[in-house]
Amino acid sequence: MNHYDTKIPPSWDKGKPDNRIIQVCKGLKEQGEDVCLITKDTFERIKADTVNVDVEDFHEKFVPEHESQYTGRMDVYATSEKISEFYRNKSIESKDISYYSEERNEYLTPELYKNQFVIIHGLNNPKQTALGRFDGEKIVQLYYKDSTPLGISARNVGQKFMLESLAIGADKAPLVIIKGPAGTAKTLFSLAVGLHKIIEEGTDQYRRVLVCRPNVTMDEEIGFLPGTEQEKISPFMRPVLDNLEILIDSDEKERYKNEKELSDKIRELFDRRIITTEAVAYLRGRSIVKNWVVIDEAQNLTPKQVKAIITRVGFGTKLILIGDPEQIDQPFLDSRSNGLCYASEKMKGSQLCYQVTLKYDECERSPLAYEASKRL
Repeated sequence: MNHYDTKIPPSWDKGKPDNRIIQVCKGLKEQGEDVCLITKDTFERIKADTVNVDVEDFHEKFVPEHESQYTGRMDVYATSEKISEFYRNKSIESKDISYYSEERNEYLTPELYKNQFVIIHGLNNPKQTALGRFDGEKIVQLYYKDSTPLGISARNVGQKFMLESLAIGADKAPLVIIKGPAGTAKTLFSLAVGLHKIIEEGTDQYRRVLVCRPNVTMDEEIGFLPGTEQEKISPFMRPVLDNLEILIDSDEKERYKNEKELSDKIRELFDRRIITTEAVAYLRGRSIVKNWVVIDEAQNLTPKQVKAIITRVGFGTKLILIGDPEQIDQPFLDSRSNGLCYASEKMKGSQLCYQVTLKYDECERSPLAYEASKRL
């Protein structure tokens, strides 16, 4: 109840907690106290700064700057003989490759993390390349880069790495983290491989595809919407339906000629519970067994939420976290404090986690999507 007489801009409502916090901080500072306001609220920091109150961000769960974060991939170099040996023997030793250090202006032997992907370029012939993965001991070839789940094929290097991560079984790769800008087909590939495993392969490896989007639970107003749980969250799942339209009918010319038939096919997937959707809040306390779980827009999760989700994974479940760290909708998260990047940094080097970050030039949605993701 103190410092009510401390002057703040007259337009600021003193009944609002944010303004009262700043008013008390200013009053304490005027008394000679050493005051610093710590908050994740960007607007609160700006307002505090305008009345000369020292202010800082909250740094507990920060990861490195965006440019320094783990990408799960690396450009390396090897002689033509070693690349030929790689194709012949399906592996080479990690000591046989090198990377170029701009700081030291020389080629050095890289320190690779387990399951890190590499693009091997020829030292003498730049056109000679190979794709591999570090298994903890040596560089091995990719096994699934040319597979076509539901007719979807990889169009670039990043998508080949993504396809490899998704296609490996849940026993070896129960966690996959995919970061990248809009239009790089993160959701499309995640759904395609999951549906292929359940529908095409005909095994009982996975019971269903479970899709969740964290921003569903962030909007507290969702509880006021009428209808069942599925009806409440369906508006937030429309991006999933867009991708299913592409997967159900791979013929681009014929796909939209019969809209009713297309929607009926998609509805059948939900009616047969091949695909289910949930709000992230309902994952807490569960043990999810033999599910293909896709967490879309995972950059809107907090580090605590990510931990809660990953620790829900039971035997036979494969969890895929996908998102774009540069498209964060939550006001108290940024590219260094969101759950997706936090999980990426903490899980790098784990034998149970595969990661890949797609680049701007690997956007395949449209020329406009690529141009916008690069410029805006």
